[in-house]
Formats: sequence, structure tokens, C-alpha cells
Amino acid sequence: MNKSTKKSTNKAFDFDVIIIGTGPGGEGASMELAKKDQKVAIIERYKDVGGGCTHWGTIPSKALRQSVSRLIDYNSNPLFRGHEKAKHLTFADILNHASTVIRKQVQLRSGFYDRNRVELITGKASFVDKNTIQIIKNDGSIEKVTAKKIVIATGSHPYRPDNIDFNHPRVYDSDSILSLKNEPRSIIIYGAGVIGSEYASIFRGLGVKVDLINTRDRLLSFLDDEISDSLSYHLWNSGVVIRHGEQIERIEASEQAVVVHLESGKKMRADCLLFANGRTGNTADLNLVNANLKSDGRGQLKVNDQYQTEVDNIYAVGDVIGYPSLASAAYDQGRLAASAMIDNKSSAKLIADIPTGIYTIPEISSVGKTEQELTEAKIPYEVGRAQFKHLARAQISNSLVGSLKILFHRDSKEILGIHCFGENAAEIIHIGQAIMQQKNGGNTIEYFINTTFNYPTMAEAFRVAALNGLNRLF
Repeated sequence: MNKSTKKSTNKAFDFDVIIIGTGPGGEGASMELAKKDQKVAIIERYKDVGGGCTHWGTIPSKALRQSVSRLIDYNSNPLFRGHEKAKHLTFADILNHASTVIRKQVQLRSGFYDRNRVELITGKASFVDKNTIQIIKNDGSIEKVTAKKIVIATGSHPYRPDNIDFNHPRVYDSDSILSLKNEPRSIIIYGAGVIGSEYASIFRGLGVKVDLINTRDRLLSFLDDEISDSLSYHLWNSGVVIRHGEQIERIEASEQAVVVHLESGKKMRADCLLFANGRTGNTADLNLVNANLKSDGRGQLKVNDQYQTEVDNIYAVGDVIGYPSLASAAYDQGRLAASAMIDNKSSAKLIADIPTGIYTIPEISSVGKTEQELTEAKIPYEVGRAQFKHLARAQISNSLVGSLKILFHRDSKEILGIHCFGENAAEIIHIGQAIMQQKNGGNTIEYFINTTFNYPTMAEAFRVAALNGLNRLF
């Protein structure tokens, strides 16, 4: 425990604010409050800080993806073809790299709490009343702490339906898959959302036979249709079998294999199953009823535009409140909730256009409106495209798959949406996002024509796409 040297501004309580959870939302709130000279405690039930984002979600899955992506690059690069045998890595091999990244992140984030004099308490938290938290320590001892205000930033966990035996050694969810020890030759992934699609890319990149079961009619239907189609084609072209509009009826798991029976009558057999169909907010163990709070059927809490729950001194941020369920947004939600606690007249809000990064192989990233949304709203737009295969930097790095698409208003030239598919898409998108945030007429596609880009770079795709789009106007 790191003893805080700050004095509470409210003598009736131990702390000004208690935060439950050290993921991005909890970290964002605690850092903002500490810098405003609040006495803050943060509670973490796991042995290390960082939350699900650091230990089971964003960081490990993206580290896995990076290793597999580099492996694919190596094996497909003509510089090495014919000179060396194709490299092969196991899932266990690439997990070692992920573990290194996690350790570095924990060390970094632990330092944040130390330097800002935020008291870190390890244990399982639950409400005694709306101002009091009980903490069961790892040694079984119990501590109670009080605060004027409380932030719930407990994150989420994979949804586990009762009719599936997740204790079976061949059945995994997106958390437990990180404990995979054997080397499967085949895997069935149920759920083709962001997590399922990312793991389909990872396992296929390792040479594993992948069946991806999608409960909907298309992959990642919230994306622009062309980007969704690009992902579908690329997965299909790499050998992933995608089955749309399917639902699981039952699962047979034995020592030898897993057999999945679908409601349509189909059945599939593989070495293991990854169930990646939904997540649930981590609220079941909080004893919310003691604070007069109630979560919905998915374990999520309702909040207002200041992240305040139905109980006025309790706030909630991150996955536990649902959309957009992004680590980046959770951090900002924590920061904004902290500002609202200090100044209840605060009007600060998340930006309207939150960028989405999906770490399939290749990556996907988007910000703003899709073509479908603009068409439905009857907004006259035009499209500018740049294919990566035409860019010198992409040719040099052999990253030829992908493209950048800019949607802009035909009359005002205002940028309405940007969609990218290809290596480093999640980095490339921020150039366009920065221009979209400009006010007073600064957000136009003509910016990309009038500026000078380093050459050769992937950023040059914005100039190419802008020229392509403006040439369509008449």
C-alpha cells in the first residue's frame, strides 16, 4: 500500500474519492483528481495494476498480433524467400513477447500512482453503503474505507453462457486463451466481432486452420461496407472459413477434440474452441444494492453526460457503462468524470468522432461517418481513394495490401469520414482525425493538397486520396 501524504478536504471521510479498478478509466480519473490536489485511493483486486486492458485484453492481444504480423512479413518478403526455410512460431513463443510488454506496462503504471501520491489498495472491493467500501485483502483481512465520492471503473469480462463448459481444457474465452499451452492445428472461433476477428487473424497467421462463426450477416457491420468487405476477402483469401448468420446449438468437448453443432444443422470439429461472443460488466461482486444501485442484464450501469450514476456521489466509466468500450475512450471518460466531480458545471465531453482501431492483420481504423450513414442522411458526398500498392513507402516495406478512403462534402469540401485498411492503419488515421477537428473552415480535404508530406511515407496516402476525390468533382 502506498500511503498518501495528501490531506482529505472533507474530514468526515478517509478520502475525497475512491476509485475501484486500475484500468484506463480508473487511471484517467485518479491522475486527474490527484493533479487537482484531491486525496485519492484506488482499489485493484488483481496483484498488479492495469486492469483487463493490460493483462488480458488490449495489450496482450495486440502484442500477439504484432509478433504474428512480423512473422508473416518475414515469410512473405522476397528478400528472404529461397535463402532460408520459412520461420515458424508457436502460440507459446509469441506469448513470451506479450508477457514482457505486460511487465513493462505494469511497472510504468505503478510509477504513476507512486509519483502522484495516489494510495493503491489491493483487494476485492464491495459497497457497504454509498460512501463506504469494504476491501477483502489477499490474506483474508478486511478493511473499510470511506469517501465523499466513488468511481466504478471495474471493466468487463467475457460473457460465458451456462450451457458451455469453460473448465474443459479445449474450451476458451478471450481471457483464458492467453493460457493456451498446446499448439492447436485447428480452432473454431464463435463470435466474429472485433475480438473474434483479431484472433482469427492471429491464429491463421500461425498456420492454424480457422473456422470463424459469425452470428450476423456480415463482419463488423458497424464499419463502412467496403472496409468490412475488404476484411472478409482478406480473411477468406488467407484461408479462414467464415460462416455467417449461425448460432451454436450445443458443444461436445472430449479429450480428443471439440465438436460444435450449429442450429442450421452444420457441425464442425477442431482441436479447440474460442468463445468470443460478447462481454459483461464487472459489477456482480460489488454489492451494488447496498449503494442503491442496479446494473442491467449485461452488468452495465447507466450514467448521465457527466458519468454520474443514479446515486449522485457515485460515478462510472469505461466498459462498465458500455459503448464505446475502448481503452482510449475509457481513459478520457475517467478524466472527464474527475473534472465533473471537481466542477459540477463542467461541460467537457468526449470528442464526437472517436477513432476506432481494429488490430486484425492487416489493421482497420476509421473515424467519422460511413458511406451508408451519409447516403441514409442524404448528404451529398464524394469519395477519394489511395491504394497502398501505389505508394513508394508501401512498396519499400512490402506492405501492399490496403487502402485509404476519404469521404467529403461535395460543396463545402468538409471531411466527413476517413476509413483505412492496411498495415499501420491505426496510426495513419490520426493525421486525418487531426484535420477533422479543425474549426472555422479548417476541416477541408484541400488541406491535404496544399500541405507537403515527407516522401516516401504512408501519410502521403492522404494527398493521393485527396487528389483522387477532388478529380471526381464537376
